[in-house]
Amino acid sequence: MEKYIVGENGIGYTLGEDGFYYPDLKLPEGTHYNIGKYGLIRWEYLITCHRREYFKLLLAGELNQHLHEVDEECHERMELLVEQMKVGAGITEELKSTDFMKWIGLVNNVRNAAEEIVLRELICV
Repeated sequence: MEKYIVGENGIGYTLGEDGFYYPDLKLPEGTHYNIGKYGLIRWEYLITCHRREYFKLLLAGELNQHLHEVDEECHERMELLVEQMKVGAGITEELKSTDFMKWIGLVNNVRNAAEEIVLRELICV
């Protein structure tokens, strides 16, 4: 038996140790970005809720780039929302210097609310 063959469909096959031929398939080369918190959340969401979209991006070699873009967009949106919400809630540097614990509590509330908005608007779409 030949170790390598090419099938009628043009795909190459390699003979395995068990006597079966396996297709020589590779995923396309894609970009390699480090993925942050929101990219990982999006990845998990795609796998559990939108498998078709996940495989489409994976097979096109665009999954890593998509996750990176979502991560960057979420971080930018978080910064914008937090700043806007801090102004609306009256969280100032003066409050930080006079009542630090109250300032921390308010900032944490604002960040949690902003993150809920970001997750709902940008991750679960």
